[in-house]
Amino acid sequence: MQYDKSSIKTENIDFEKNVFISAAIFKYPTLKLKQLMELDVNSIAADNCILFMWTTEPQFANSIELGQAWGFEYKTVAFVWDKQVHNPGRYTLSQTEFVLAFKKGKFPTPRGARNVRQLVSVHRGEHSEKPEIVIEGITKMFPTQRKIELFARKNYVGWDNWGLEIPNHKVEIISQGETKEQQHNIQVSLDLKLP
Repeated sequence: MQYDKSSIKTENIDFEKNVFISAAIFKYPTLKLKQLMELDVNSIAADNCILFMWTTEPQFANSIELGQAWGFEYKTVAFVWDKQVHNPGRYTLSQTEFVLAFKKGKFPTPRGARNVRQLVSVHRGEHSEKPEIVIEGITKMFPTQRKIELFARKNYVGWDNWGLEIPNHKVEIISQGETKEQQHNIQVSLDLKLP
């Protein structure tokens, strides 16, 4: 764990301030924006597809530039994650992250759920860990399309993934409040309806 001890001053008797440095560079290898732009994401993308990209407030403009470099057009903010815990920000307290939506070609069809909420309020977990409700929402919106998560840290059922921290086991995406038995019953009933 890295701490910034620069705020400890000799004139502050019995005062110590441990500031946790949450920068990704202390946790795992990172890439510069130019290096990210050089990734050939366009070559693995379908002609008609959506790119969902996590970003933070300070990286918003860079993220739009990155999506465009990969051959996508910025469309909207798909998800806003209220982490329920704040970090000190330069202007205001920072407690949100965003998932930007970009489009390449036409909107993918068939479209699944249209009732996925933009605002996600889930308590922040480990460094850089994202709430599964976002993966669940994307899966519900595009249930039949092929999906890949780049820089993945989990191995979700129904998704391809690429990254340095992918575990060997698959993670099932179960809706909030839905048990494994209910999910199995839904799958069985879908199987029975198929010709």
